[in-house]
Amino acid sequence: MTKIAVLGYGTVGSGVAEVLDVNAECVEDSAGDKIEIKYILDLRDFPGDKHENKVVHDFDVILNDPEVEVICETMGGIEPAFSFSKKALESGKSVCTSNKELVAAHGPELVELAKNKSVSYLFEASVGGGIPILRSMNDSIRHERLDSIAGILNGTTNYILTKMDQEGADFDSVLKVAQEKGYAERNPEADIEGHDACRKTAILASIVSGQFVKHEDIYTEGITKITGEDFEYARKLKMAIKLLGSCKREDGKFFAMVAPFLIPYDDALANVNGVFNAINVHGNMLGDVMYYGKGAGKKATASAVVADVIDIVRHKGKHIDWNLKNVPAEVASIKDDVRNFFVRCDASGENSARELFGELKEVSCKEVSGEFAFVSPEMSEGDFAEKFEKLEGAKSYLRLL
Repeated sequence: MTKIAVLGYGTVGSGVAEVLDVNAECVEDSAGDKIEIKYILDLRDFPGDKHENKVVHDFDVILNDPEVEVICETMGGIEPAFSFSKKALESGKSVCTSNKELVAAHGPELVELAKNKSVSYLFEASVGGGIPILRSMNDSIRHERLDSIAGILNGTTNYILTKMDQEGADFDSVLKVAQEKGYAERNPEADIEGHDACRKTAILASIVSGQFVKHEDIYTEGITKITGEDFEYARKLKMAIKLLGSCKREDGKFFAMVAPFLIPYDDALANVNGVFNAINVHGNMLGDVMYYGKGAGKKATASAVVADVIDIVRHKGKHIDWNLKNVPAEVASIKDDVRNFFVRCDASGENSARELFGELKEVSCKEVSGEFAFVSPEMSEGDFAEKFEKLEGAKSYLRLL
């Protein structure tokens, strides 16, 4: 029997207990051993809960118990999660986590520490909830040269954009509904400003590059500037608007960014709606493969944590290696990235637009008056920024995938 501890008995932590209870036979069959929770660390007590007698308030109780071999960190935040995880690894206990904030900030360091101690640090649940993207990248397609990843990594923003598109609702009213349904936090900044997607992109980019891509080095835009008019134009272009986290190798450089993109309807990512996530990975031999599913939620995320526990149990006494070194990655400047842009300006700016951008594709939309809109030729972000700044009556722009 393998005994584990769960740090944090909130949404994900209680979900881990539920998965282990409900799927006990499947878990044991998959792991080749029975898995039992010995401790649950939380500041609160849970009278009446099935596992109330396992709750402790002192992490040292867990740390000093040699029977505990695996720790599931589901606390969230950097501290005390980082200190607890580090101490656990140093004491020879494996750790798995759903904590994207911690993994984005300290993942490579903790993987390196785990390797030195011949234990494992796994974090499948930190990206895409229950979607098994990281394990696939690290195992099934590790032999591939991964050229690019583009994904819808935040269910809250995808829900908001879907509702704005399908129901013609404005941003503020949809955000309010998302908060009422529990899809968005009371303070939604991490979601709507792109910070959550940025951390997940940093984790994916680190595994693609094999080095530590810091989330601070990733250019990030949120969705707060998207309007109903943008969706009117998008429909004319036969495109959807999605917040994407992406990274790619191109011309010897490594790019990463988070921003809203216009995506053609015939691209699978354009048809991912509501709170669902999807991640498209391109390998040099495999081509494109897409992972799709619930990107958050109690059971989906907890299922991914339990999958990591099973992986650790199946590899007892061994370090599960990652294509990830604690060496800073060099992320290229966004100014050098090349693409097309959809631009909106006042009708009076048409001559200015044609003069600056040359061969542009005009986009007509009778639902929006007093504007001139167009798709630019392919150009670098740096070149575009200079031209947009000079554009008379410039209003907004979106990137094209």
